Amino acid sequence: MTLRTRIAAVASVSVALSVLAAAIGLYAAVRSDLRGEIDSALRSRARVLQRAPAGASTGPGADRERAAADGAAQGSLPGAQREGNPAPGELAPKGGHGPGGFPGEVEPAPFGAASGYVQFISPHGGVAVPGGQGASPTRIATTALDRTIAARGSGASFTNRTVKGTSLRVLTLGAGTAGAVLVAQPLTEVEHELSRLLLILGLIGAGGVVLAALLGTLVARTALAPIARFTRRTETLTGNLDLSRRLEVDGGDELARLAESFNGTLDALERSVDAQRHLIADASHELRTPISSLRANIQILGEADRLAADEQASLRADIVAELDELTALVGDVVELARGAARGGAAEDVRLDEVVTDAVTSARRRGGVRFELSLEPTIVLGQGDRIGRAVSNLVDNARKWSPNGEAVEVALEGGVLSVRDHGPGFGEADLPFVFDRFYRADGARKLPGSGLGLAIVRQTAEACGGLAEAQNAPGGGALLRVSFGTSAKPVVDSQPG
Repeated sequence: MTLRTRIAAVASVSVALSVLAAAIGLYAAVRSDLRGEIDSALRSRARVLQRAPAGASTGPGADRERAAADGAAQGSLPGAQREGNPAPGELAPKGGHGPGGFPGEVEPAPFGAASGYVQFISPHGGVAVPGGQGASPTRIATTALDRTIAARGSGASFTNRTVKGTSLRVLTLGAGTAGAVLVAQPLTEVEHELSRLLLILGLIGAGGVVLAALLGTLVARTALAPIARFTRRTETLTGNLDLSRRLEVDGGDELARLAESFNGTLDALERSVDAQRHLIADASHELRTPISSLRANIQILGEADRLAADEQASLRADIVAELDELTALVGDVVELARGAARGGAAEDVRLDEVVTDAVTSARRRGGVRFELSLEPTIVLGQGDRIGRAVSNLVDNARKWSPNGEAVEVALEGGVLSVRDHGPGFGEADLPFVFDRFYRADGARKLPGSGLGLAIVRQTAEACGGLAEAQNAPGGGALLRVSFGTSAKPVVDSQPG
């Protein structure tokens, strides 16, 4: 699935969920509102019947109802069909006085307001259907809760019931010692309106999802157009391997920042490739001399019968020295090829001990004195690389110091300083001291490849530190190297 398709799908799903949530909320609110109106109408109607005086009518024909009540007291039921004594579980017939003095007849509320269907329940569970509700109204069966409310004469209960296929909302309200009033109203109109609302919401939701899918596709296409152009340009650059070209940066948005980052990566890659090319070219140049010399000496040694014994010995010694020089040069090139990036596992290195070992090795070669002032220090790095860098610093100072002079080596605050009493650096040479294969004019006759100090700087940078060179006051060269902020003094724990 493409990114454009995913964006369109996410937009569609998000809108669909939003529409669904809104539809559910709206449906629930409307349903609650309609049901609330019905419940309010039922409650109002039931309270009117609950407060009606014994034998009173509740509608506009209150005078007729009172006359009917008087006739009933005299043994007649005007306006209603006479029936015999009510059977067990039933109350007085329609048109007469209801149980506990409830009206014998109910009339619609004024101006056509919802009247509902009415039944009266006696405290003993008997049911009476008052007149005024049609020729043969259908009786609603009472429940245990209805009879409980009638027996208590207090409390109220709303329930949903279905009678002969018609959904009803039923309220049972206690009426004191008279029992309870049961009022019901059909939910047909409410359910019809809710069905219409549900259909409308479904159509709106489906249309919203379709519209969201279309708009999501359009937005995804518009939003990803710059990324598509950016991708084509980067593919063109990487396909041609032309590291000199750069992406155009327009504006200050995220794509512009991405283009700047990509250009920075190209800059770093171009510098790395150039450095590799220079290293290969310089190494080839430096290797050419010892290899040519070795070839010439080996050819001469092949004619050993023409040489004296001492000449053959001297020639073999020269070959061994040139092989040693070539081995050292190859090792330096390999070290430089590792780059300044950290490689391998870093560990705690006792820098003062590494310096002591390098100075001890240099002392065996004689020629100069070493004065040490070392603070016990631990640095985080690779021991072999740090040791090689320190040896290069010490050997460089020994090479340039006159015989008998002192080389001052100090380690304080994580910074290693090596000062010799030689001729120092020329002002024109100072900026290039740590460059690869750089050799000052006065050093071209001395052994070496010009890689020692380059390795020192690279190792320092690999540890997060730096290397600097300057001429010391009073003459000589002063080199300072820091192996990063991880340097810390060693605290010897003494038993208390």
